[in-house]
Amino acid sequence: MTSPSSTPSTASTASTPVPVPRTGSDERWSALQWGTLLVLCAALFLDALDVSMVGVALPSIGDELHLSTSSLQWVVSGYVLGYGGLLLLGGRAADLLGRRRVFLIALGVFAVASLLGGLVDSGELLIATRFVKGLSAAFTAPAGLSIITTSFTEGPVRNKALTIYSSCGATGFSMGLVLSGFLTEAGWRWTMLLPAPVALVALIAGLKLIPRSPRERTEGRGYDLPGALTGTGAMLLLVFTVVSGSQAGWASARTLGSFAAVAVLLAAFVFTEQRTPHPLIRLGVLRSSGQVRANLGAATFFGSYVAFQFLVTQYLQNVLGYSAMQTALAFLPAGSLVAILSTRMGPIVDRFGTSRVIAAGFTSLVIGYVLFLRINLHPSYAAVILPSMLLLGAAFAAAFPSLNIQATNGVKDQEQGMVSGLLNTSFQVGGAIFLAVVTAVVTAHAGSDPGSKQAVLDSYRPGLLVVTGIGAAGLLLTLSGLRRRPPSYGVLVASSATEPTPAEDTAAQRDKAAAEQVVVRD
Repeated sequence: MTSPSSTPSTASTASTPVPVPRTGSDERWSALQWGTLLVLCAALFLDALDVSMVGVALPSIGDELHLSTSSLQWVVSGYVLGYGGLLLLGGRAADLLGRRRVFLIALGVFAVASLLGGLVDSGELLIATRFVKGLSAAFTAPAGLSIITTSFTEGPVRNKALTIYSSCGATGFSMGLVLSGFLTEAGWRWTMLLPAPVALVALIAGLKLIPRSPRERTEGRGYDLPGALTGTGAMLLLVFTVVSGSQAGWASARTLGSFAAVAVLLAAFVFTEQRTPHPLIRLGVLRSSGQVRANLGAATFFGSYVAFQFLVTQYLQNVLGYSAMQTALAFLPAGSLVAILSTRMGPIVDRFGTSRVIAAGFTSLVIGYVLFLRINLHPSYAAVILPSMLLLGAAFAAAFPSLNIQATNGVKDQEQGMVSGLLNTSFQVGGAIFLAVVTAVVTAHAGSDPGSKQAVLDSYRPGLLVVTGIGAAGLLLTLSGLRRRPPSYGVLVASSATEPTPAEDTAAQRDKAAAEQVVVRD
């Protein structure tokens, strides 16, 4: 295995690039490194913000553009469709074309699409702009994450950078609902327009601050076009089929045919990746149990929360009669807790390891979901809703940075874009699929009296139970990793605060050797 601090022999460029600054554990970060991290954090904050900020504005969007509840789902899913469907291609493009170039071009597209999204006058155009924004985020997210992982030495230093970076994403997602509430009071279009100037400022700063990095030599290699087409096509069709399944009918010929097509595309993708010398995603990386748990954990964690947020937003406004501002304030404790705690997760991960911290995050998440099941037509906010919000904020602060660290530790520099794209794909595809499943459950349990608040509440309860079940499944998956010490992601070894004993040092060397075999072997 090539360590992150060494230069891969396969990395090369036709021109002489400005080297990416590397940081050792005993060095202070330069102003340029802090500036680069700030730009990357701003982009991830916007990506996450855009996923959640539309939530509170949905009722207003539906009223003005005359969209039904099922159509409103596409305002959320359109973004996730572009995001989740193209992340694998985005991660590989970052490795091949240059991370800085891919990041900046995609950020510019994001700014333009944000501007257009606030000016459209039809639901179809709004969904289209949301898809384009998701598409651009599919390139900025893996490029940004791989810039960090190739610029900071694996161990406590990289953990600190990843903690700051991923905490910005978690904070952006959590604070999106809060900002959306304030902006929706002035008009829902402001929720679409806000990211545009911020993205433009980040783009200008990125041109100055993000260093050029070497890109892989591509002469005679190609870009694995068959893998890109089959993999991207499978992800897009899978998300589309699940999202539209409740409308078309799960047993309809269209839905069953789409699932069959997804299976064929996935089989073709695996067949292609096993035989091409330079695959879009090296399937051997999935032999690492830590890598598998990180991706499945990302899908269940984010997927359950996206569905929960969608239902709670509808519940607060349609059942309890909350205004957009009141809904934003209801979510404020969760967002505030994420902002406060997430930046402090680095030392905790160094001490306890990613698996334990992720398990703690999932535990907090599931308890929060269970407590929320107590809702009724006249709940006490302090006794019923607030405890869940605080637990969910703590869950995000703990799990989100830890999942990013677990997925990227022990991976070679030239594969960081690939692994980053895979992780972000898990987040977004999980969000799209589980949101569609929960929405279908709610629709199936809709009462005969849609005007009755009790009937609406009764239709939400099965959806909340499914959300809780998804979170519990993620928790069980995470707990399975605590039975043995994960060899590929020994954060404790990298940042031991005390001098290890000879026995501990020998065990650490065996774990490191096992990790190298897992990562290198195809």
